[in-house]
Amino acid sequence: MSVPSRAPAAYEVRVAEDPVDREACFAVRKDVFVAEQKVPEDIEYDVHDADAVHVLAVREDGVPLGTGRLLHGAAAAAKNGDGDPAVGSLGRLAVTAAARGLGVGAALVRAVEEAARARGLTAVDLHAQTHALGFYERLGYEAYGPEFPDAGIPHRAMRRAL
Repeated sequence: MSVPSRAPAAYEVRVAEDPVDREACFAVRKDVFVAEQKVPEDIEYDVHDADAVHVLAVREDGVPLGTGRLLHGAAAAAKNGDGDPAVGSLGRLAVTAAARGLGVGAALVRAVEEAARARGLTAVDLHAQTHALGFYERLGYEAYGPEFPDAGIPHRAMRRAL
């Protein structure tokens, strides 16, 4: 899907299937989580990256703007609130500083949800940084459970039925 934005170029959100797209996803995560938020690099990347569905937002001129990933199956069941294999896990949602406020994050969330539906999942869980709760609530997610730290950052679990 091509989404017009306030930026001079439109952007596209797609599943990152080739190695170049995957590397772009990892580069965005490194910029946002490791460089900006000071998440240790050794915990930013994990064994789930190999089997996850990665989505990428990229400007018409090829500049990556954001990324997210969907865990499904056993990997998701281990992360969601009740171990349900029908619930996917949205994570590693990151938008570059220059692209914030352009709708990229919402487009990435919807792309992850589309990938979850395509795999027959009934809901999507996520662990939101507490400052982002309002963003996810506007997209239909509901918080549950207590606040908890992840990489030293306060989070809450959230879920949206598909």
